[in-house]
Amino acid sequence: MMRKFPYLPVAVCSLALAMACSKQSPSPASPTSTRPVDASANADGSKLKSSPPVPQAPVNNARPEGPQVTLSVVNAGVKFGPGEGVQFTYRFQVYNGANVLVYQSLVGSGVGTTSHTITSPLEGDQAYSWQARVEFQGETGPWSPRATFIAPQNGGYIRGDELYDPLINGRTEGVEHGPLTFVPGRGVRLESQASYISYQLENTLTEGEFSLLVTDMPTNTDGDKTKLFGMAQGYDDIVTNDRRMTVEKRGNPAGVIAWRFISHGDQIDTEGAEREQVEFDQNQTYFFRATWRNNFFNLEIREGGVGGSRIYSKGKPFEGRAYDPNPHVIYVGAPVGRSGIGGASVDHVTIRHVWVSGRERPPFANQ
Repeated sequence: MMRKFPYLPVAVCSLALAMACSKQSPSPASPTSTRPVDASANADGSKLKSSPPVPQAPVNNARPEGPQVTLSVVNAGVKFGPGEGVQFTYRFQVYNGANVLVYQSLVGSGVGTTSHTITSPLEGDQAYSWQARVEFQGETGPWSPRATFIAPQNGGYIRGDELYDPLINGRTEGVEHGPLTFVPGRGVRLESQASYISYQLENTLTEGEFSLLVTDMPTNTDGDKTKLFGMAQGYDDIVTNDRRMTVEKRGNPAGVIAWRFISHGDQIDTEGAEREQVEFDQNQTYFFRATWRNNFFNLEIREGGVGGSRIYSKGKPFEGRAYDPNPHVIYVGAPVGRSGIGGASVDHVTIRHVWVSGRERPPFANQ
């Protein structure tokens, strides 16, 4: 029996060693794919283990075609890569010539490259710089090198079935008729009932919106059927046009809103008591938006701009085929038709940021 004691310590030590080993967490065969983060920071202090994104466009003081600027990067290389269902985001920052941050946004990652369109207006013909980085669950990767561009002029355009005309820069994308005054930063003032602007779209817009901002408009103005904006097929008389769409702000009775919309197979308009009276303040900004989608026409008015209080909203369904003028002509104000000067434009109002499109009105047109 005594000869067994020398072997007891060896057996106990072996057992203790085995138990200790069994309590250790096994090392993963490969790094986790759902947390590409290291406790040690990158050179710039960020902890997400990634390379910086690579600016793709615009770079080297390029001048993007306006009015919007789209930033694009080649995606960052992330150590370990994301696990299934994990989504990285990219933060874009834009700086003006004085190195002041003027815009930033966080967007979802694209495949291979990530792009983002700046939604705030930039000062035209001025130098800007920008950078981007990848972010994940509160951690950030390193910033890309700064890239530079020159902001496009704040001009408008007619492109396909879309129109944008800011009217705040002393010019118009359309054709001027009658006396007009361009007020810098405020828009174009229609100086008489014979004043208006016409545009011709390159393609017919069968569904979409026509919206604009109006200032300097009191409740009572001249004319009994004066029009604020409209559309037509070609340049035939606006009153008898086969594809007439007109929005009236009448002066007799003061402040009455009326509209008419003629599609391919139907005509709808406001009649009798449907012509509501609205009180306007010439010191306020009013947002007018007419929409025609899914065989339904609607007019909305907001006081205080795009985000202001809704003071009018009325619409009706229409039957038959879509609204299909060809050519598709747009009016700010309206030409004199068979009803005479009293049925032409609302005079002395100031209009800016005209938008006609199948897309929703963009933020840069809301100032």
